[in-house]
Amino acid sequence: MKGKIAVLLSGRGSNFRALYKATKKGKIPGEIVLVITDKKEAPGAVSAKEYGIETLYFRRKDYPDKASFDLAMAEEIKKRDVELVCLAGYMRVLSPEFVRKFRGRIMNIHPALLPCFPGLHAQKQAIEYGVKFSGATVHFVDEGVDSGPIIIQAVVPVMQNDTEEILADRILKEEHKIYPEAVRLFLQEKLEIKGRRVFIKK
Repeated sequence: MKGKIAVLLSGRGSNFRALYKATKKGKIPGEIVLVITDKKEAPGAVSAKEYGIETLYFRRKDYPDKASFDLAMAEEIKKRDVELVCLAGYMRVLSPEFVRKFRGRIMNIHPALLPCFPGLHAQKQAIEYGVKFSGATVHFVDEGVDSGPIIIQAVVPVMQNDTEEILADRILKEEHKIYPEAVRLFLQEKLEIKGRRVFIKK
């Protein structure tokens, strides 16, 4: 039986599409059953509808506060017996209430080698700091910003003439490889969290 996945996104959804393609090719033993967006016209949400995936739009101003907004999303996810929640360019920090509902079952991908350069514009941060290598990190989500236990990382060089956009494109190619791999390992029950460390079972 395939594991059920929900994806939260706010933008173009390139990592969502990478996950979807991996499920269709059998590289992930799961199925994306739900996409939730906070941006009605997000390209990722448009793609989800084209793929025939149930897609829900949640508007922040329809809810009195962040916690009630997140708990409404959580309720829809729970209704569908989802095993894993994947953030794919979701531009809101999840509330502690949401994280508690799915602790150890929420993944995010970040375009830097965490714990370096969390938050927005990670590629710009890397260039301005002058690092010679950056990359991408798949991690479990906790109550902080890009601070949860690390699952997989990929390293890319930072070139002298890189702009934020050029570095972002180089990192994105690696994101599309390691995110499906992390999801595969999770659904095959090969990931074990011990404190801050994630162990991959053989």
